[in-house]
Amino acid sequence: MVAIDNQTQLPIPQAIIERIARKLTDRPIELLVVDDSTIQRLNRQFRSIDRPTDVLSFPLEATPGAPLGSIVISADRVVEAARRFGHSPEEELLLLFIHGLLHLLGYDHEQDRGEMRQLEVELIQAFNLPSSLIVRSES
Repeated sequence: MVAIDNQTQLPIPQAIIERIARKLTDRPIELLVVDDSTIQRLNRQFRSIDRPTDVLSFPLEATPGAPLGSIVISADRVVEAARRFGHSPEEELLLLFIHGLLHLLGYDHEQDRGEMRQLEVELIQAFNLPSSLIVRSES
């Protein structure tokens, strides 16, 4: 269900990623874990922002049998944020995966009325994870 392309040395908790994905969708998802230079290139190419970011989501058209889309996560940002916020890189990776997956599903915390934040909080509680990206950015 989740095809993982890990281009780094960061360990990937595939079983938990699969459980999170199954909770929200039955469509296949691609997860790429890359370094800062790769995600910066993608961010520049697709968003015209020339700096690395933690997570990017690329939804695909909703056609029968098509994958939901791709999530790209920077391992460098994972390690840095885990250190900064005092939790494990695995937890940070899962938070970014949840955030990216919700974007693939059409949620947008910058424009909705808190729906993405609420769903993120519910998933974080269900999987016993630390504060989400949205909650951290509001603090």
